[in-house]
Formats: sequence, C-alpha cells, structure tokens
Amino acid sequence: MYLKKNKWSMTRRRRRINWFWVVVLVMAIFSVAYFNRYVAPEVQPPWIDTPTPTRAPESFIADAENYFEQGKLVKAIDAYKEAIRSDPDDASAYIAMARTQVFLGLYEDAQESAEKALLLNPNNSTAHAVRAWSLDFQSDHLAAEAAIKRALEIDPNNALAHAYYAEILADSYYAGTGPIDAIELAAEESRVALSLAPNLMEAHRARAYVLESTANYEDAIREYEEAVTLNENIPDLHLSLGRNYRALGVYDKAIEEFTRANALNPADALPDLYISRTYSTIGEYAKAVQYAEQAVKDDATEANAHGNLGVMYYHNYQWTEAVEELALSVYGGTLGEDMSIEALNLNEGTRVAEYYFTYALVLARLKRCGESLQIAQQIIGTIPSNELALYNAQEAINLCQENLDSPSTSVEEDEPDEAETEDAETEDALVDETPTPEA
Repeated sequence: MYLKKNKWSMTRRRRRINWFWVVVLVMAIFSVAYFNRYVAPEVQPPWIDTPTPTRAPESFIADAENYFEQGKLVKAIDAYKEAIRSDPDDASAYIAMARTQVFLGLYEDAQESAEKALLLNPNNSTAHAVRAWSLDFQSDHLAAEAAIKRALEIDPNNALAHAYYAEILADSYYAGTGPIDAIELAAEESRVALSLAPNLMEAHRARAYVLESTANYEDAIREYEEAVTLNENIPDLHLSLGRNYRALGVYDKAIEEFTRANALNPADALPDLYISRTYSTIGEYAKAVQYAEQAVKDDATEANAHGNLGVMYYHNYQWTEAVEELALSVYGGTLGEDMSIEALNLNEGTRVAEYYFTYALVLARLKRCGESLQIAQQIIGTIPSNELALYNAQEAINLCQENLDSPSTSVEEDEPDEAETEDAETEDALVDETPTPEA
C-alpha cells in the first residue's frame, strides 16, 4: 500500500521572504512606539482646557511686599495667601502675612498665621516673635512675654523680637502684669533693637512707643517720624503720630495725621474716632459728632465707637440720641441678626469710665433717675480711685436730688457744668500720671 503524497511535505520548497515589507513593518512599529513615548503626552484632548502657566511663589511674595510698601495691606495679605497656595511649606510667607495682619488690626488672624509658620518650623525665632506681638495686641501679656522670650532664646540678635519685647513690656507695665521695672526694661529693649537694626521700621516704632508710654511726646514724635521715613504708608504710624500731637495740644497736626491714617485705611474706625475726640477737645462738638457717626458706620459692632458717639451727642445736647448710644456701650445689645455688641467692663480704662459717668449724667438730665443712680453707685463702688469718674457720678446724684427738689425744672433748661465736660485722660494716649522714668 502506498501513502498519498502530503501537500505539507517537509521537502516542499519554501517561499522567499519579502524584505521590503519587513522593513516597512519594523518602521511602523518604531513610529508607533515613538509617538506613544514622546508625542502623545504633549497632546491634550480637545475637550480639556489648556492649563495656564503656574506663577512662582516668589512673584506673589514680591507683589505682597510692594503692596505693603504702598500701604495696601489688604492686597498684600491676598498676595501672601496666593504665595502660600503656590508653596504651602514656606514658613516665611506665613510670618510676613502675620506681620501685615497685625498692622491691619487682624490680631487673631495674625496669631493663627504665625502658629502655622511654627508648625512648619518650630525653631523660627521671627515666627515666635510675631506670634508674641499678636498676643500682646489681644492683651494676653503673659503669653506674649513667654513667646517673645522663646524667640530671643532661639536668636538673641533678632532685632524685630527686641522691638516687640519693648512694646510687650510697656503694655504689661500698664496692665499691672509685668515686673516692677518693666518700663525701664522696655526702654532698654527698644535701644537694643535700634542698635541691632537702625533702619528697621519696627525698631523706631518700638522706641517711639516706649517714649510715648513715659509721656516723652516730643521724643516719641521724632522716632515715629523716623519710622514714617522708612514706610510712609502704614496707617498705624500716622495714628501714633496723631496721638502724640494731640497730647502736646497740637491739634491741627493731630487731625492731619489721623486724616492720613483714615485715607490709607478707610475701613478702620479708629481714625474717625480719634478725629472725633480731637474736635471734642477743642469744643467743636458738631464736627465731633460727624466723625463719631462715621466711626460707628465703619464698625457698627464696636462698643467703644458707640460709647464715643454717645459722649459726643451729650456734649452737643443731643441727649436722647446719647442715651441710646451709651446704653449700647454699657449694656451691649444687638443691631441685627449677625450684629451683636459686647458690653464694656467699667474696669477697662478711663475712656470706658467716661462712657459710664456720661450715661449717668444724661439719664439724670432726662429725669430717669432710677437708672442714673444705679450707674452712679456702680462707678463709686467699682473705681473709687478714679477722681474724675467719682466727681461726675456725684454730679449725677446731685442732679437727681435737684429733680426731686424741683420737679418742674425742664430738661431743656439744664446744661452741662464746666467740670462735667472735662475730657478724661484717654487710655490710648498712655499718659502716666505719676513721675515717669527716663526712657
């Protein structure tokens, strides 16, 4: 039997390879690989937006510093926030933002920013220093002193920390929480700051602040002006200059400086409030009322602004309006769903005492003697060492007695006695009534 020949016989002749197509196939494979490796990653699908170039954090920092020099503190803070978004691990951006926030009066925000910097770098001397400064402005003097001492432990030659320490010591002296020689120590710290960094704006500011605290107003003005030459667009420096000019009785210069501060930061109530008090001091009560009203518009939840407006209404014989405003500062209240005013404690200083005794006086003049006597007795029992407050509290009691003796006397016939209109020493002026040490 014979087998049939298989067409797949091992002895069948093979077909020749076509090298042309082999080369074409290899080139095609190479082209696809090259496209996937180098070209495709650069090509965006048509439905995806082309990303915008990312700015370097340093450019935002530069913008922020420029805004700070121009006195545009809000814009400076916004630029620092952008820098932090670009580089969340940059502690220096948090520190610079905290410093700016203090100058803008955002003390709690400044503390938070400084603490974020410390989370990134616990041994950053300047972060501890700025945190201490923000705590001082919140009247937490003990915590501020602990923080500033830590800053100086890390870097004893940190001029900024020495400048802040000078201010903290001065504030703790008047708050009664510092050492007996706190004001002398503050003077020494301010000198150290200047010796370490004679061109540091905060060093001149601290030296001026200590001089102001010891009633050396002319010297304080010179130091504040030195600080202004380093940056003329910081509202706080002009407020400080205005306070010192007012303390010297140079009222036109004081109003000029307060007005400059107001132009740099129109949203701040303090410049309008200070202008109001200055006009009141020279007896221009209509203008005093005008600026006091603007201060309330700037910050409707600030009890001091309402108290100050009430005092100006009183001096301008607008007693009904005065009662409403003074009640908000003494008792607190609400102006809407999200606008609450916290009452001021009678122990908080001479300016608050003025709100209280003015409230007692105007209540007596409106023959609301039950309420007036209650406030007068509170003053006598709480701040017996404040002679001006005691005098006016007694005047309120006398007015109520006169009302009982002469019930027919009309409210309109009453006018404030000269002694009642005496302007109390203001807490913000930091006047030491005892012989002051050499600063």
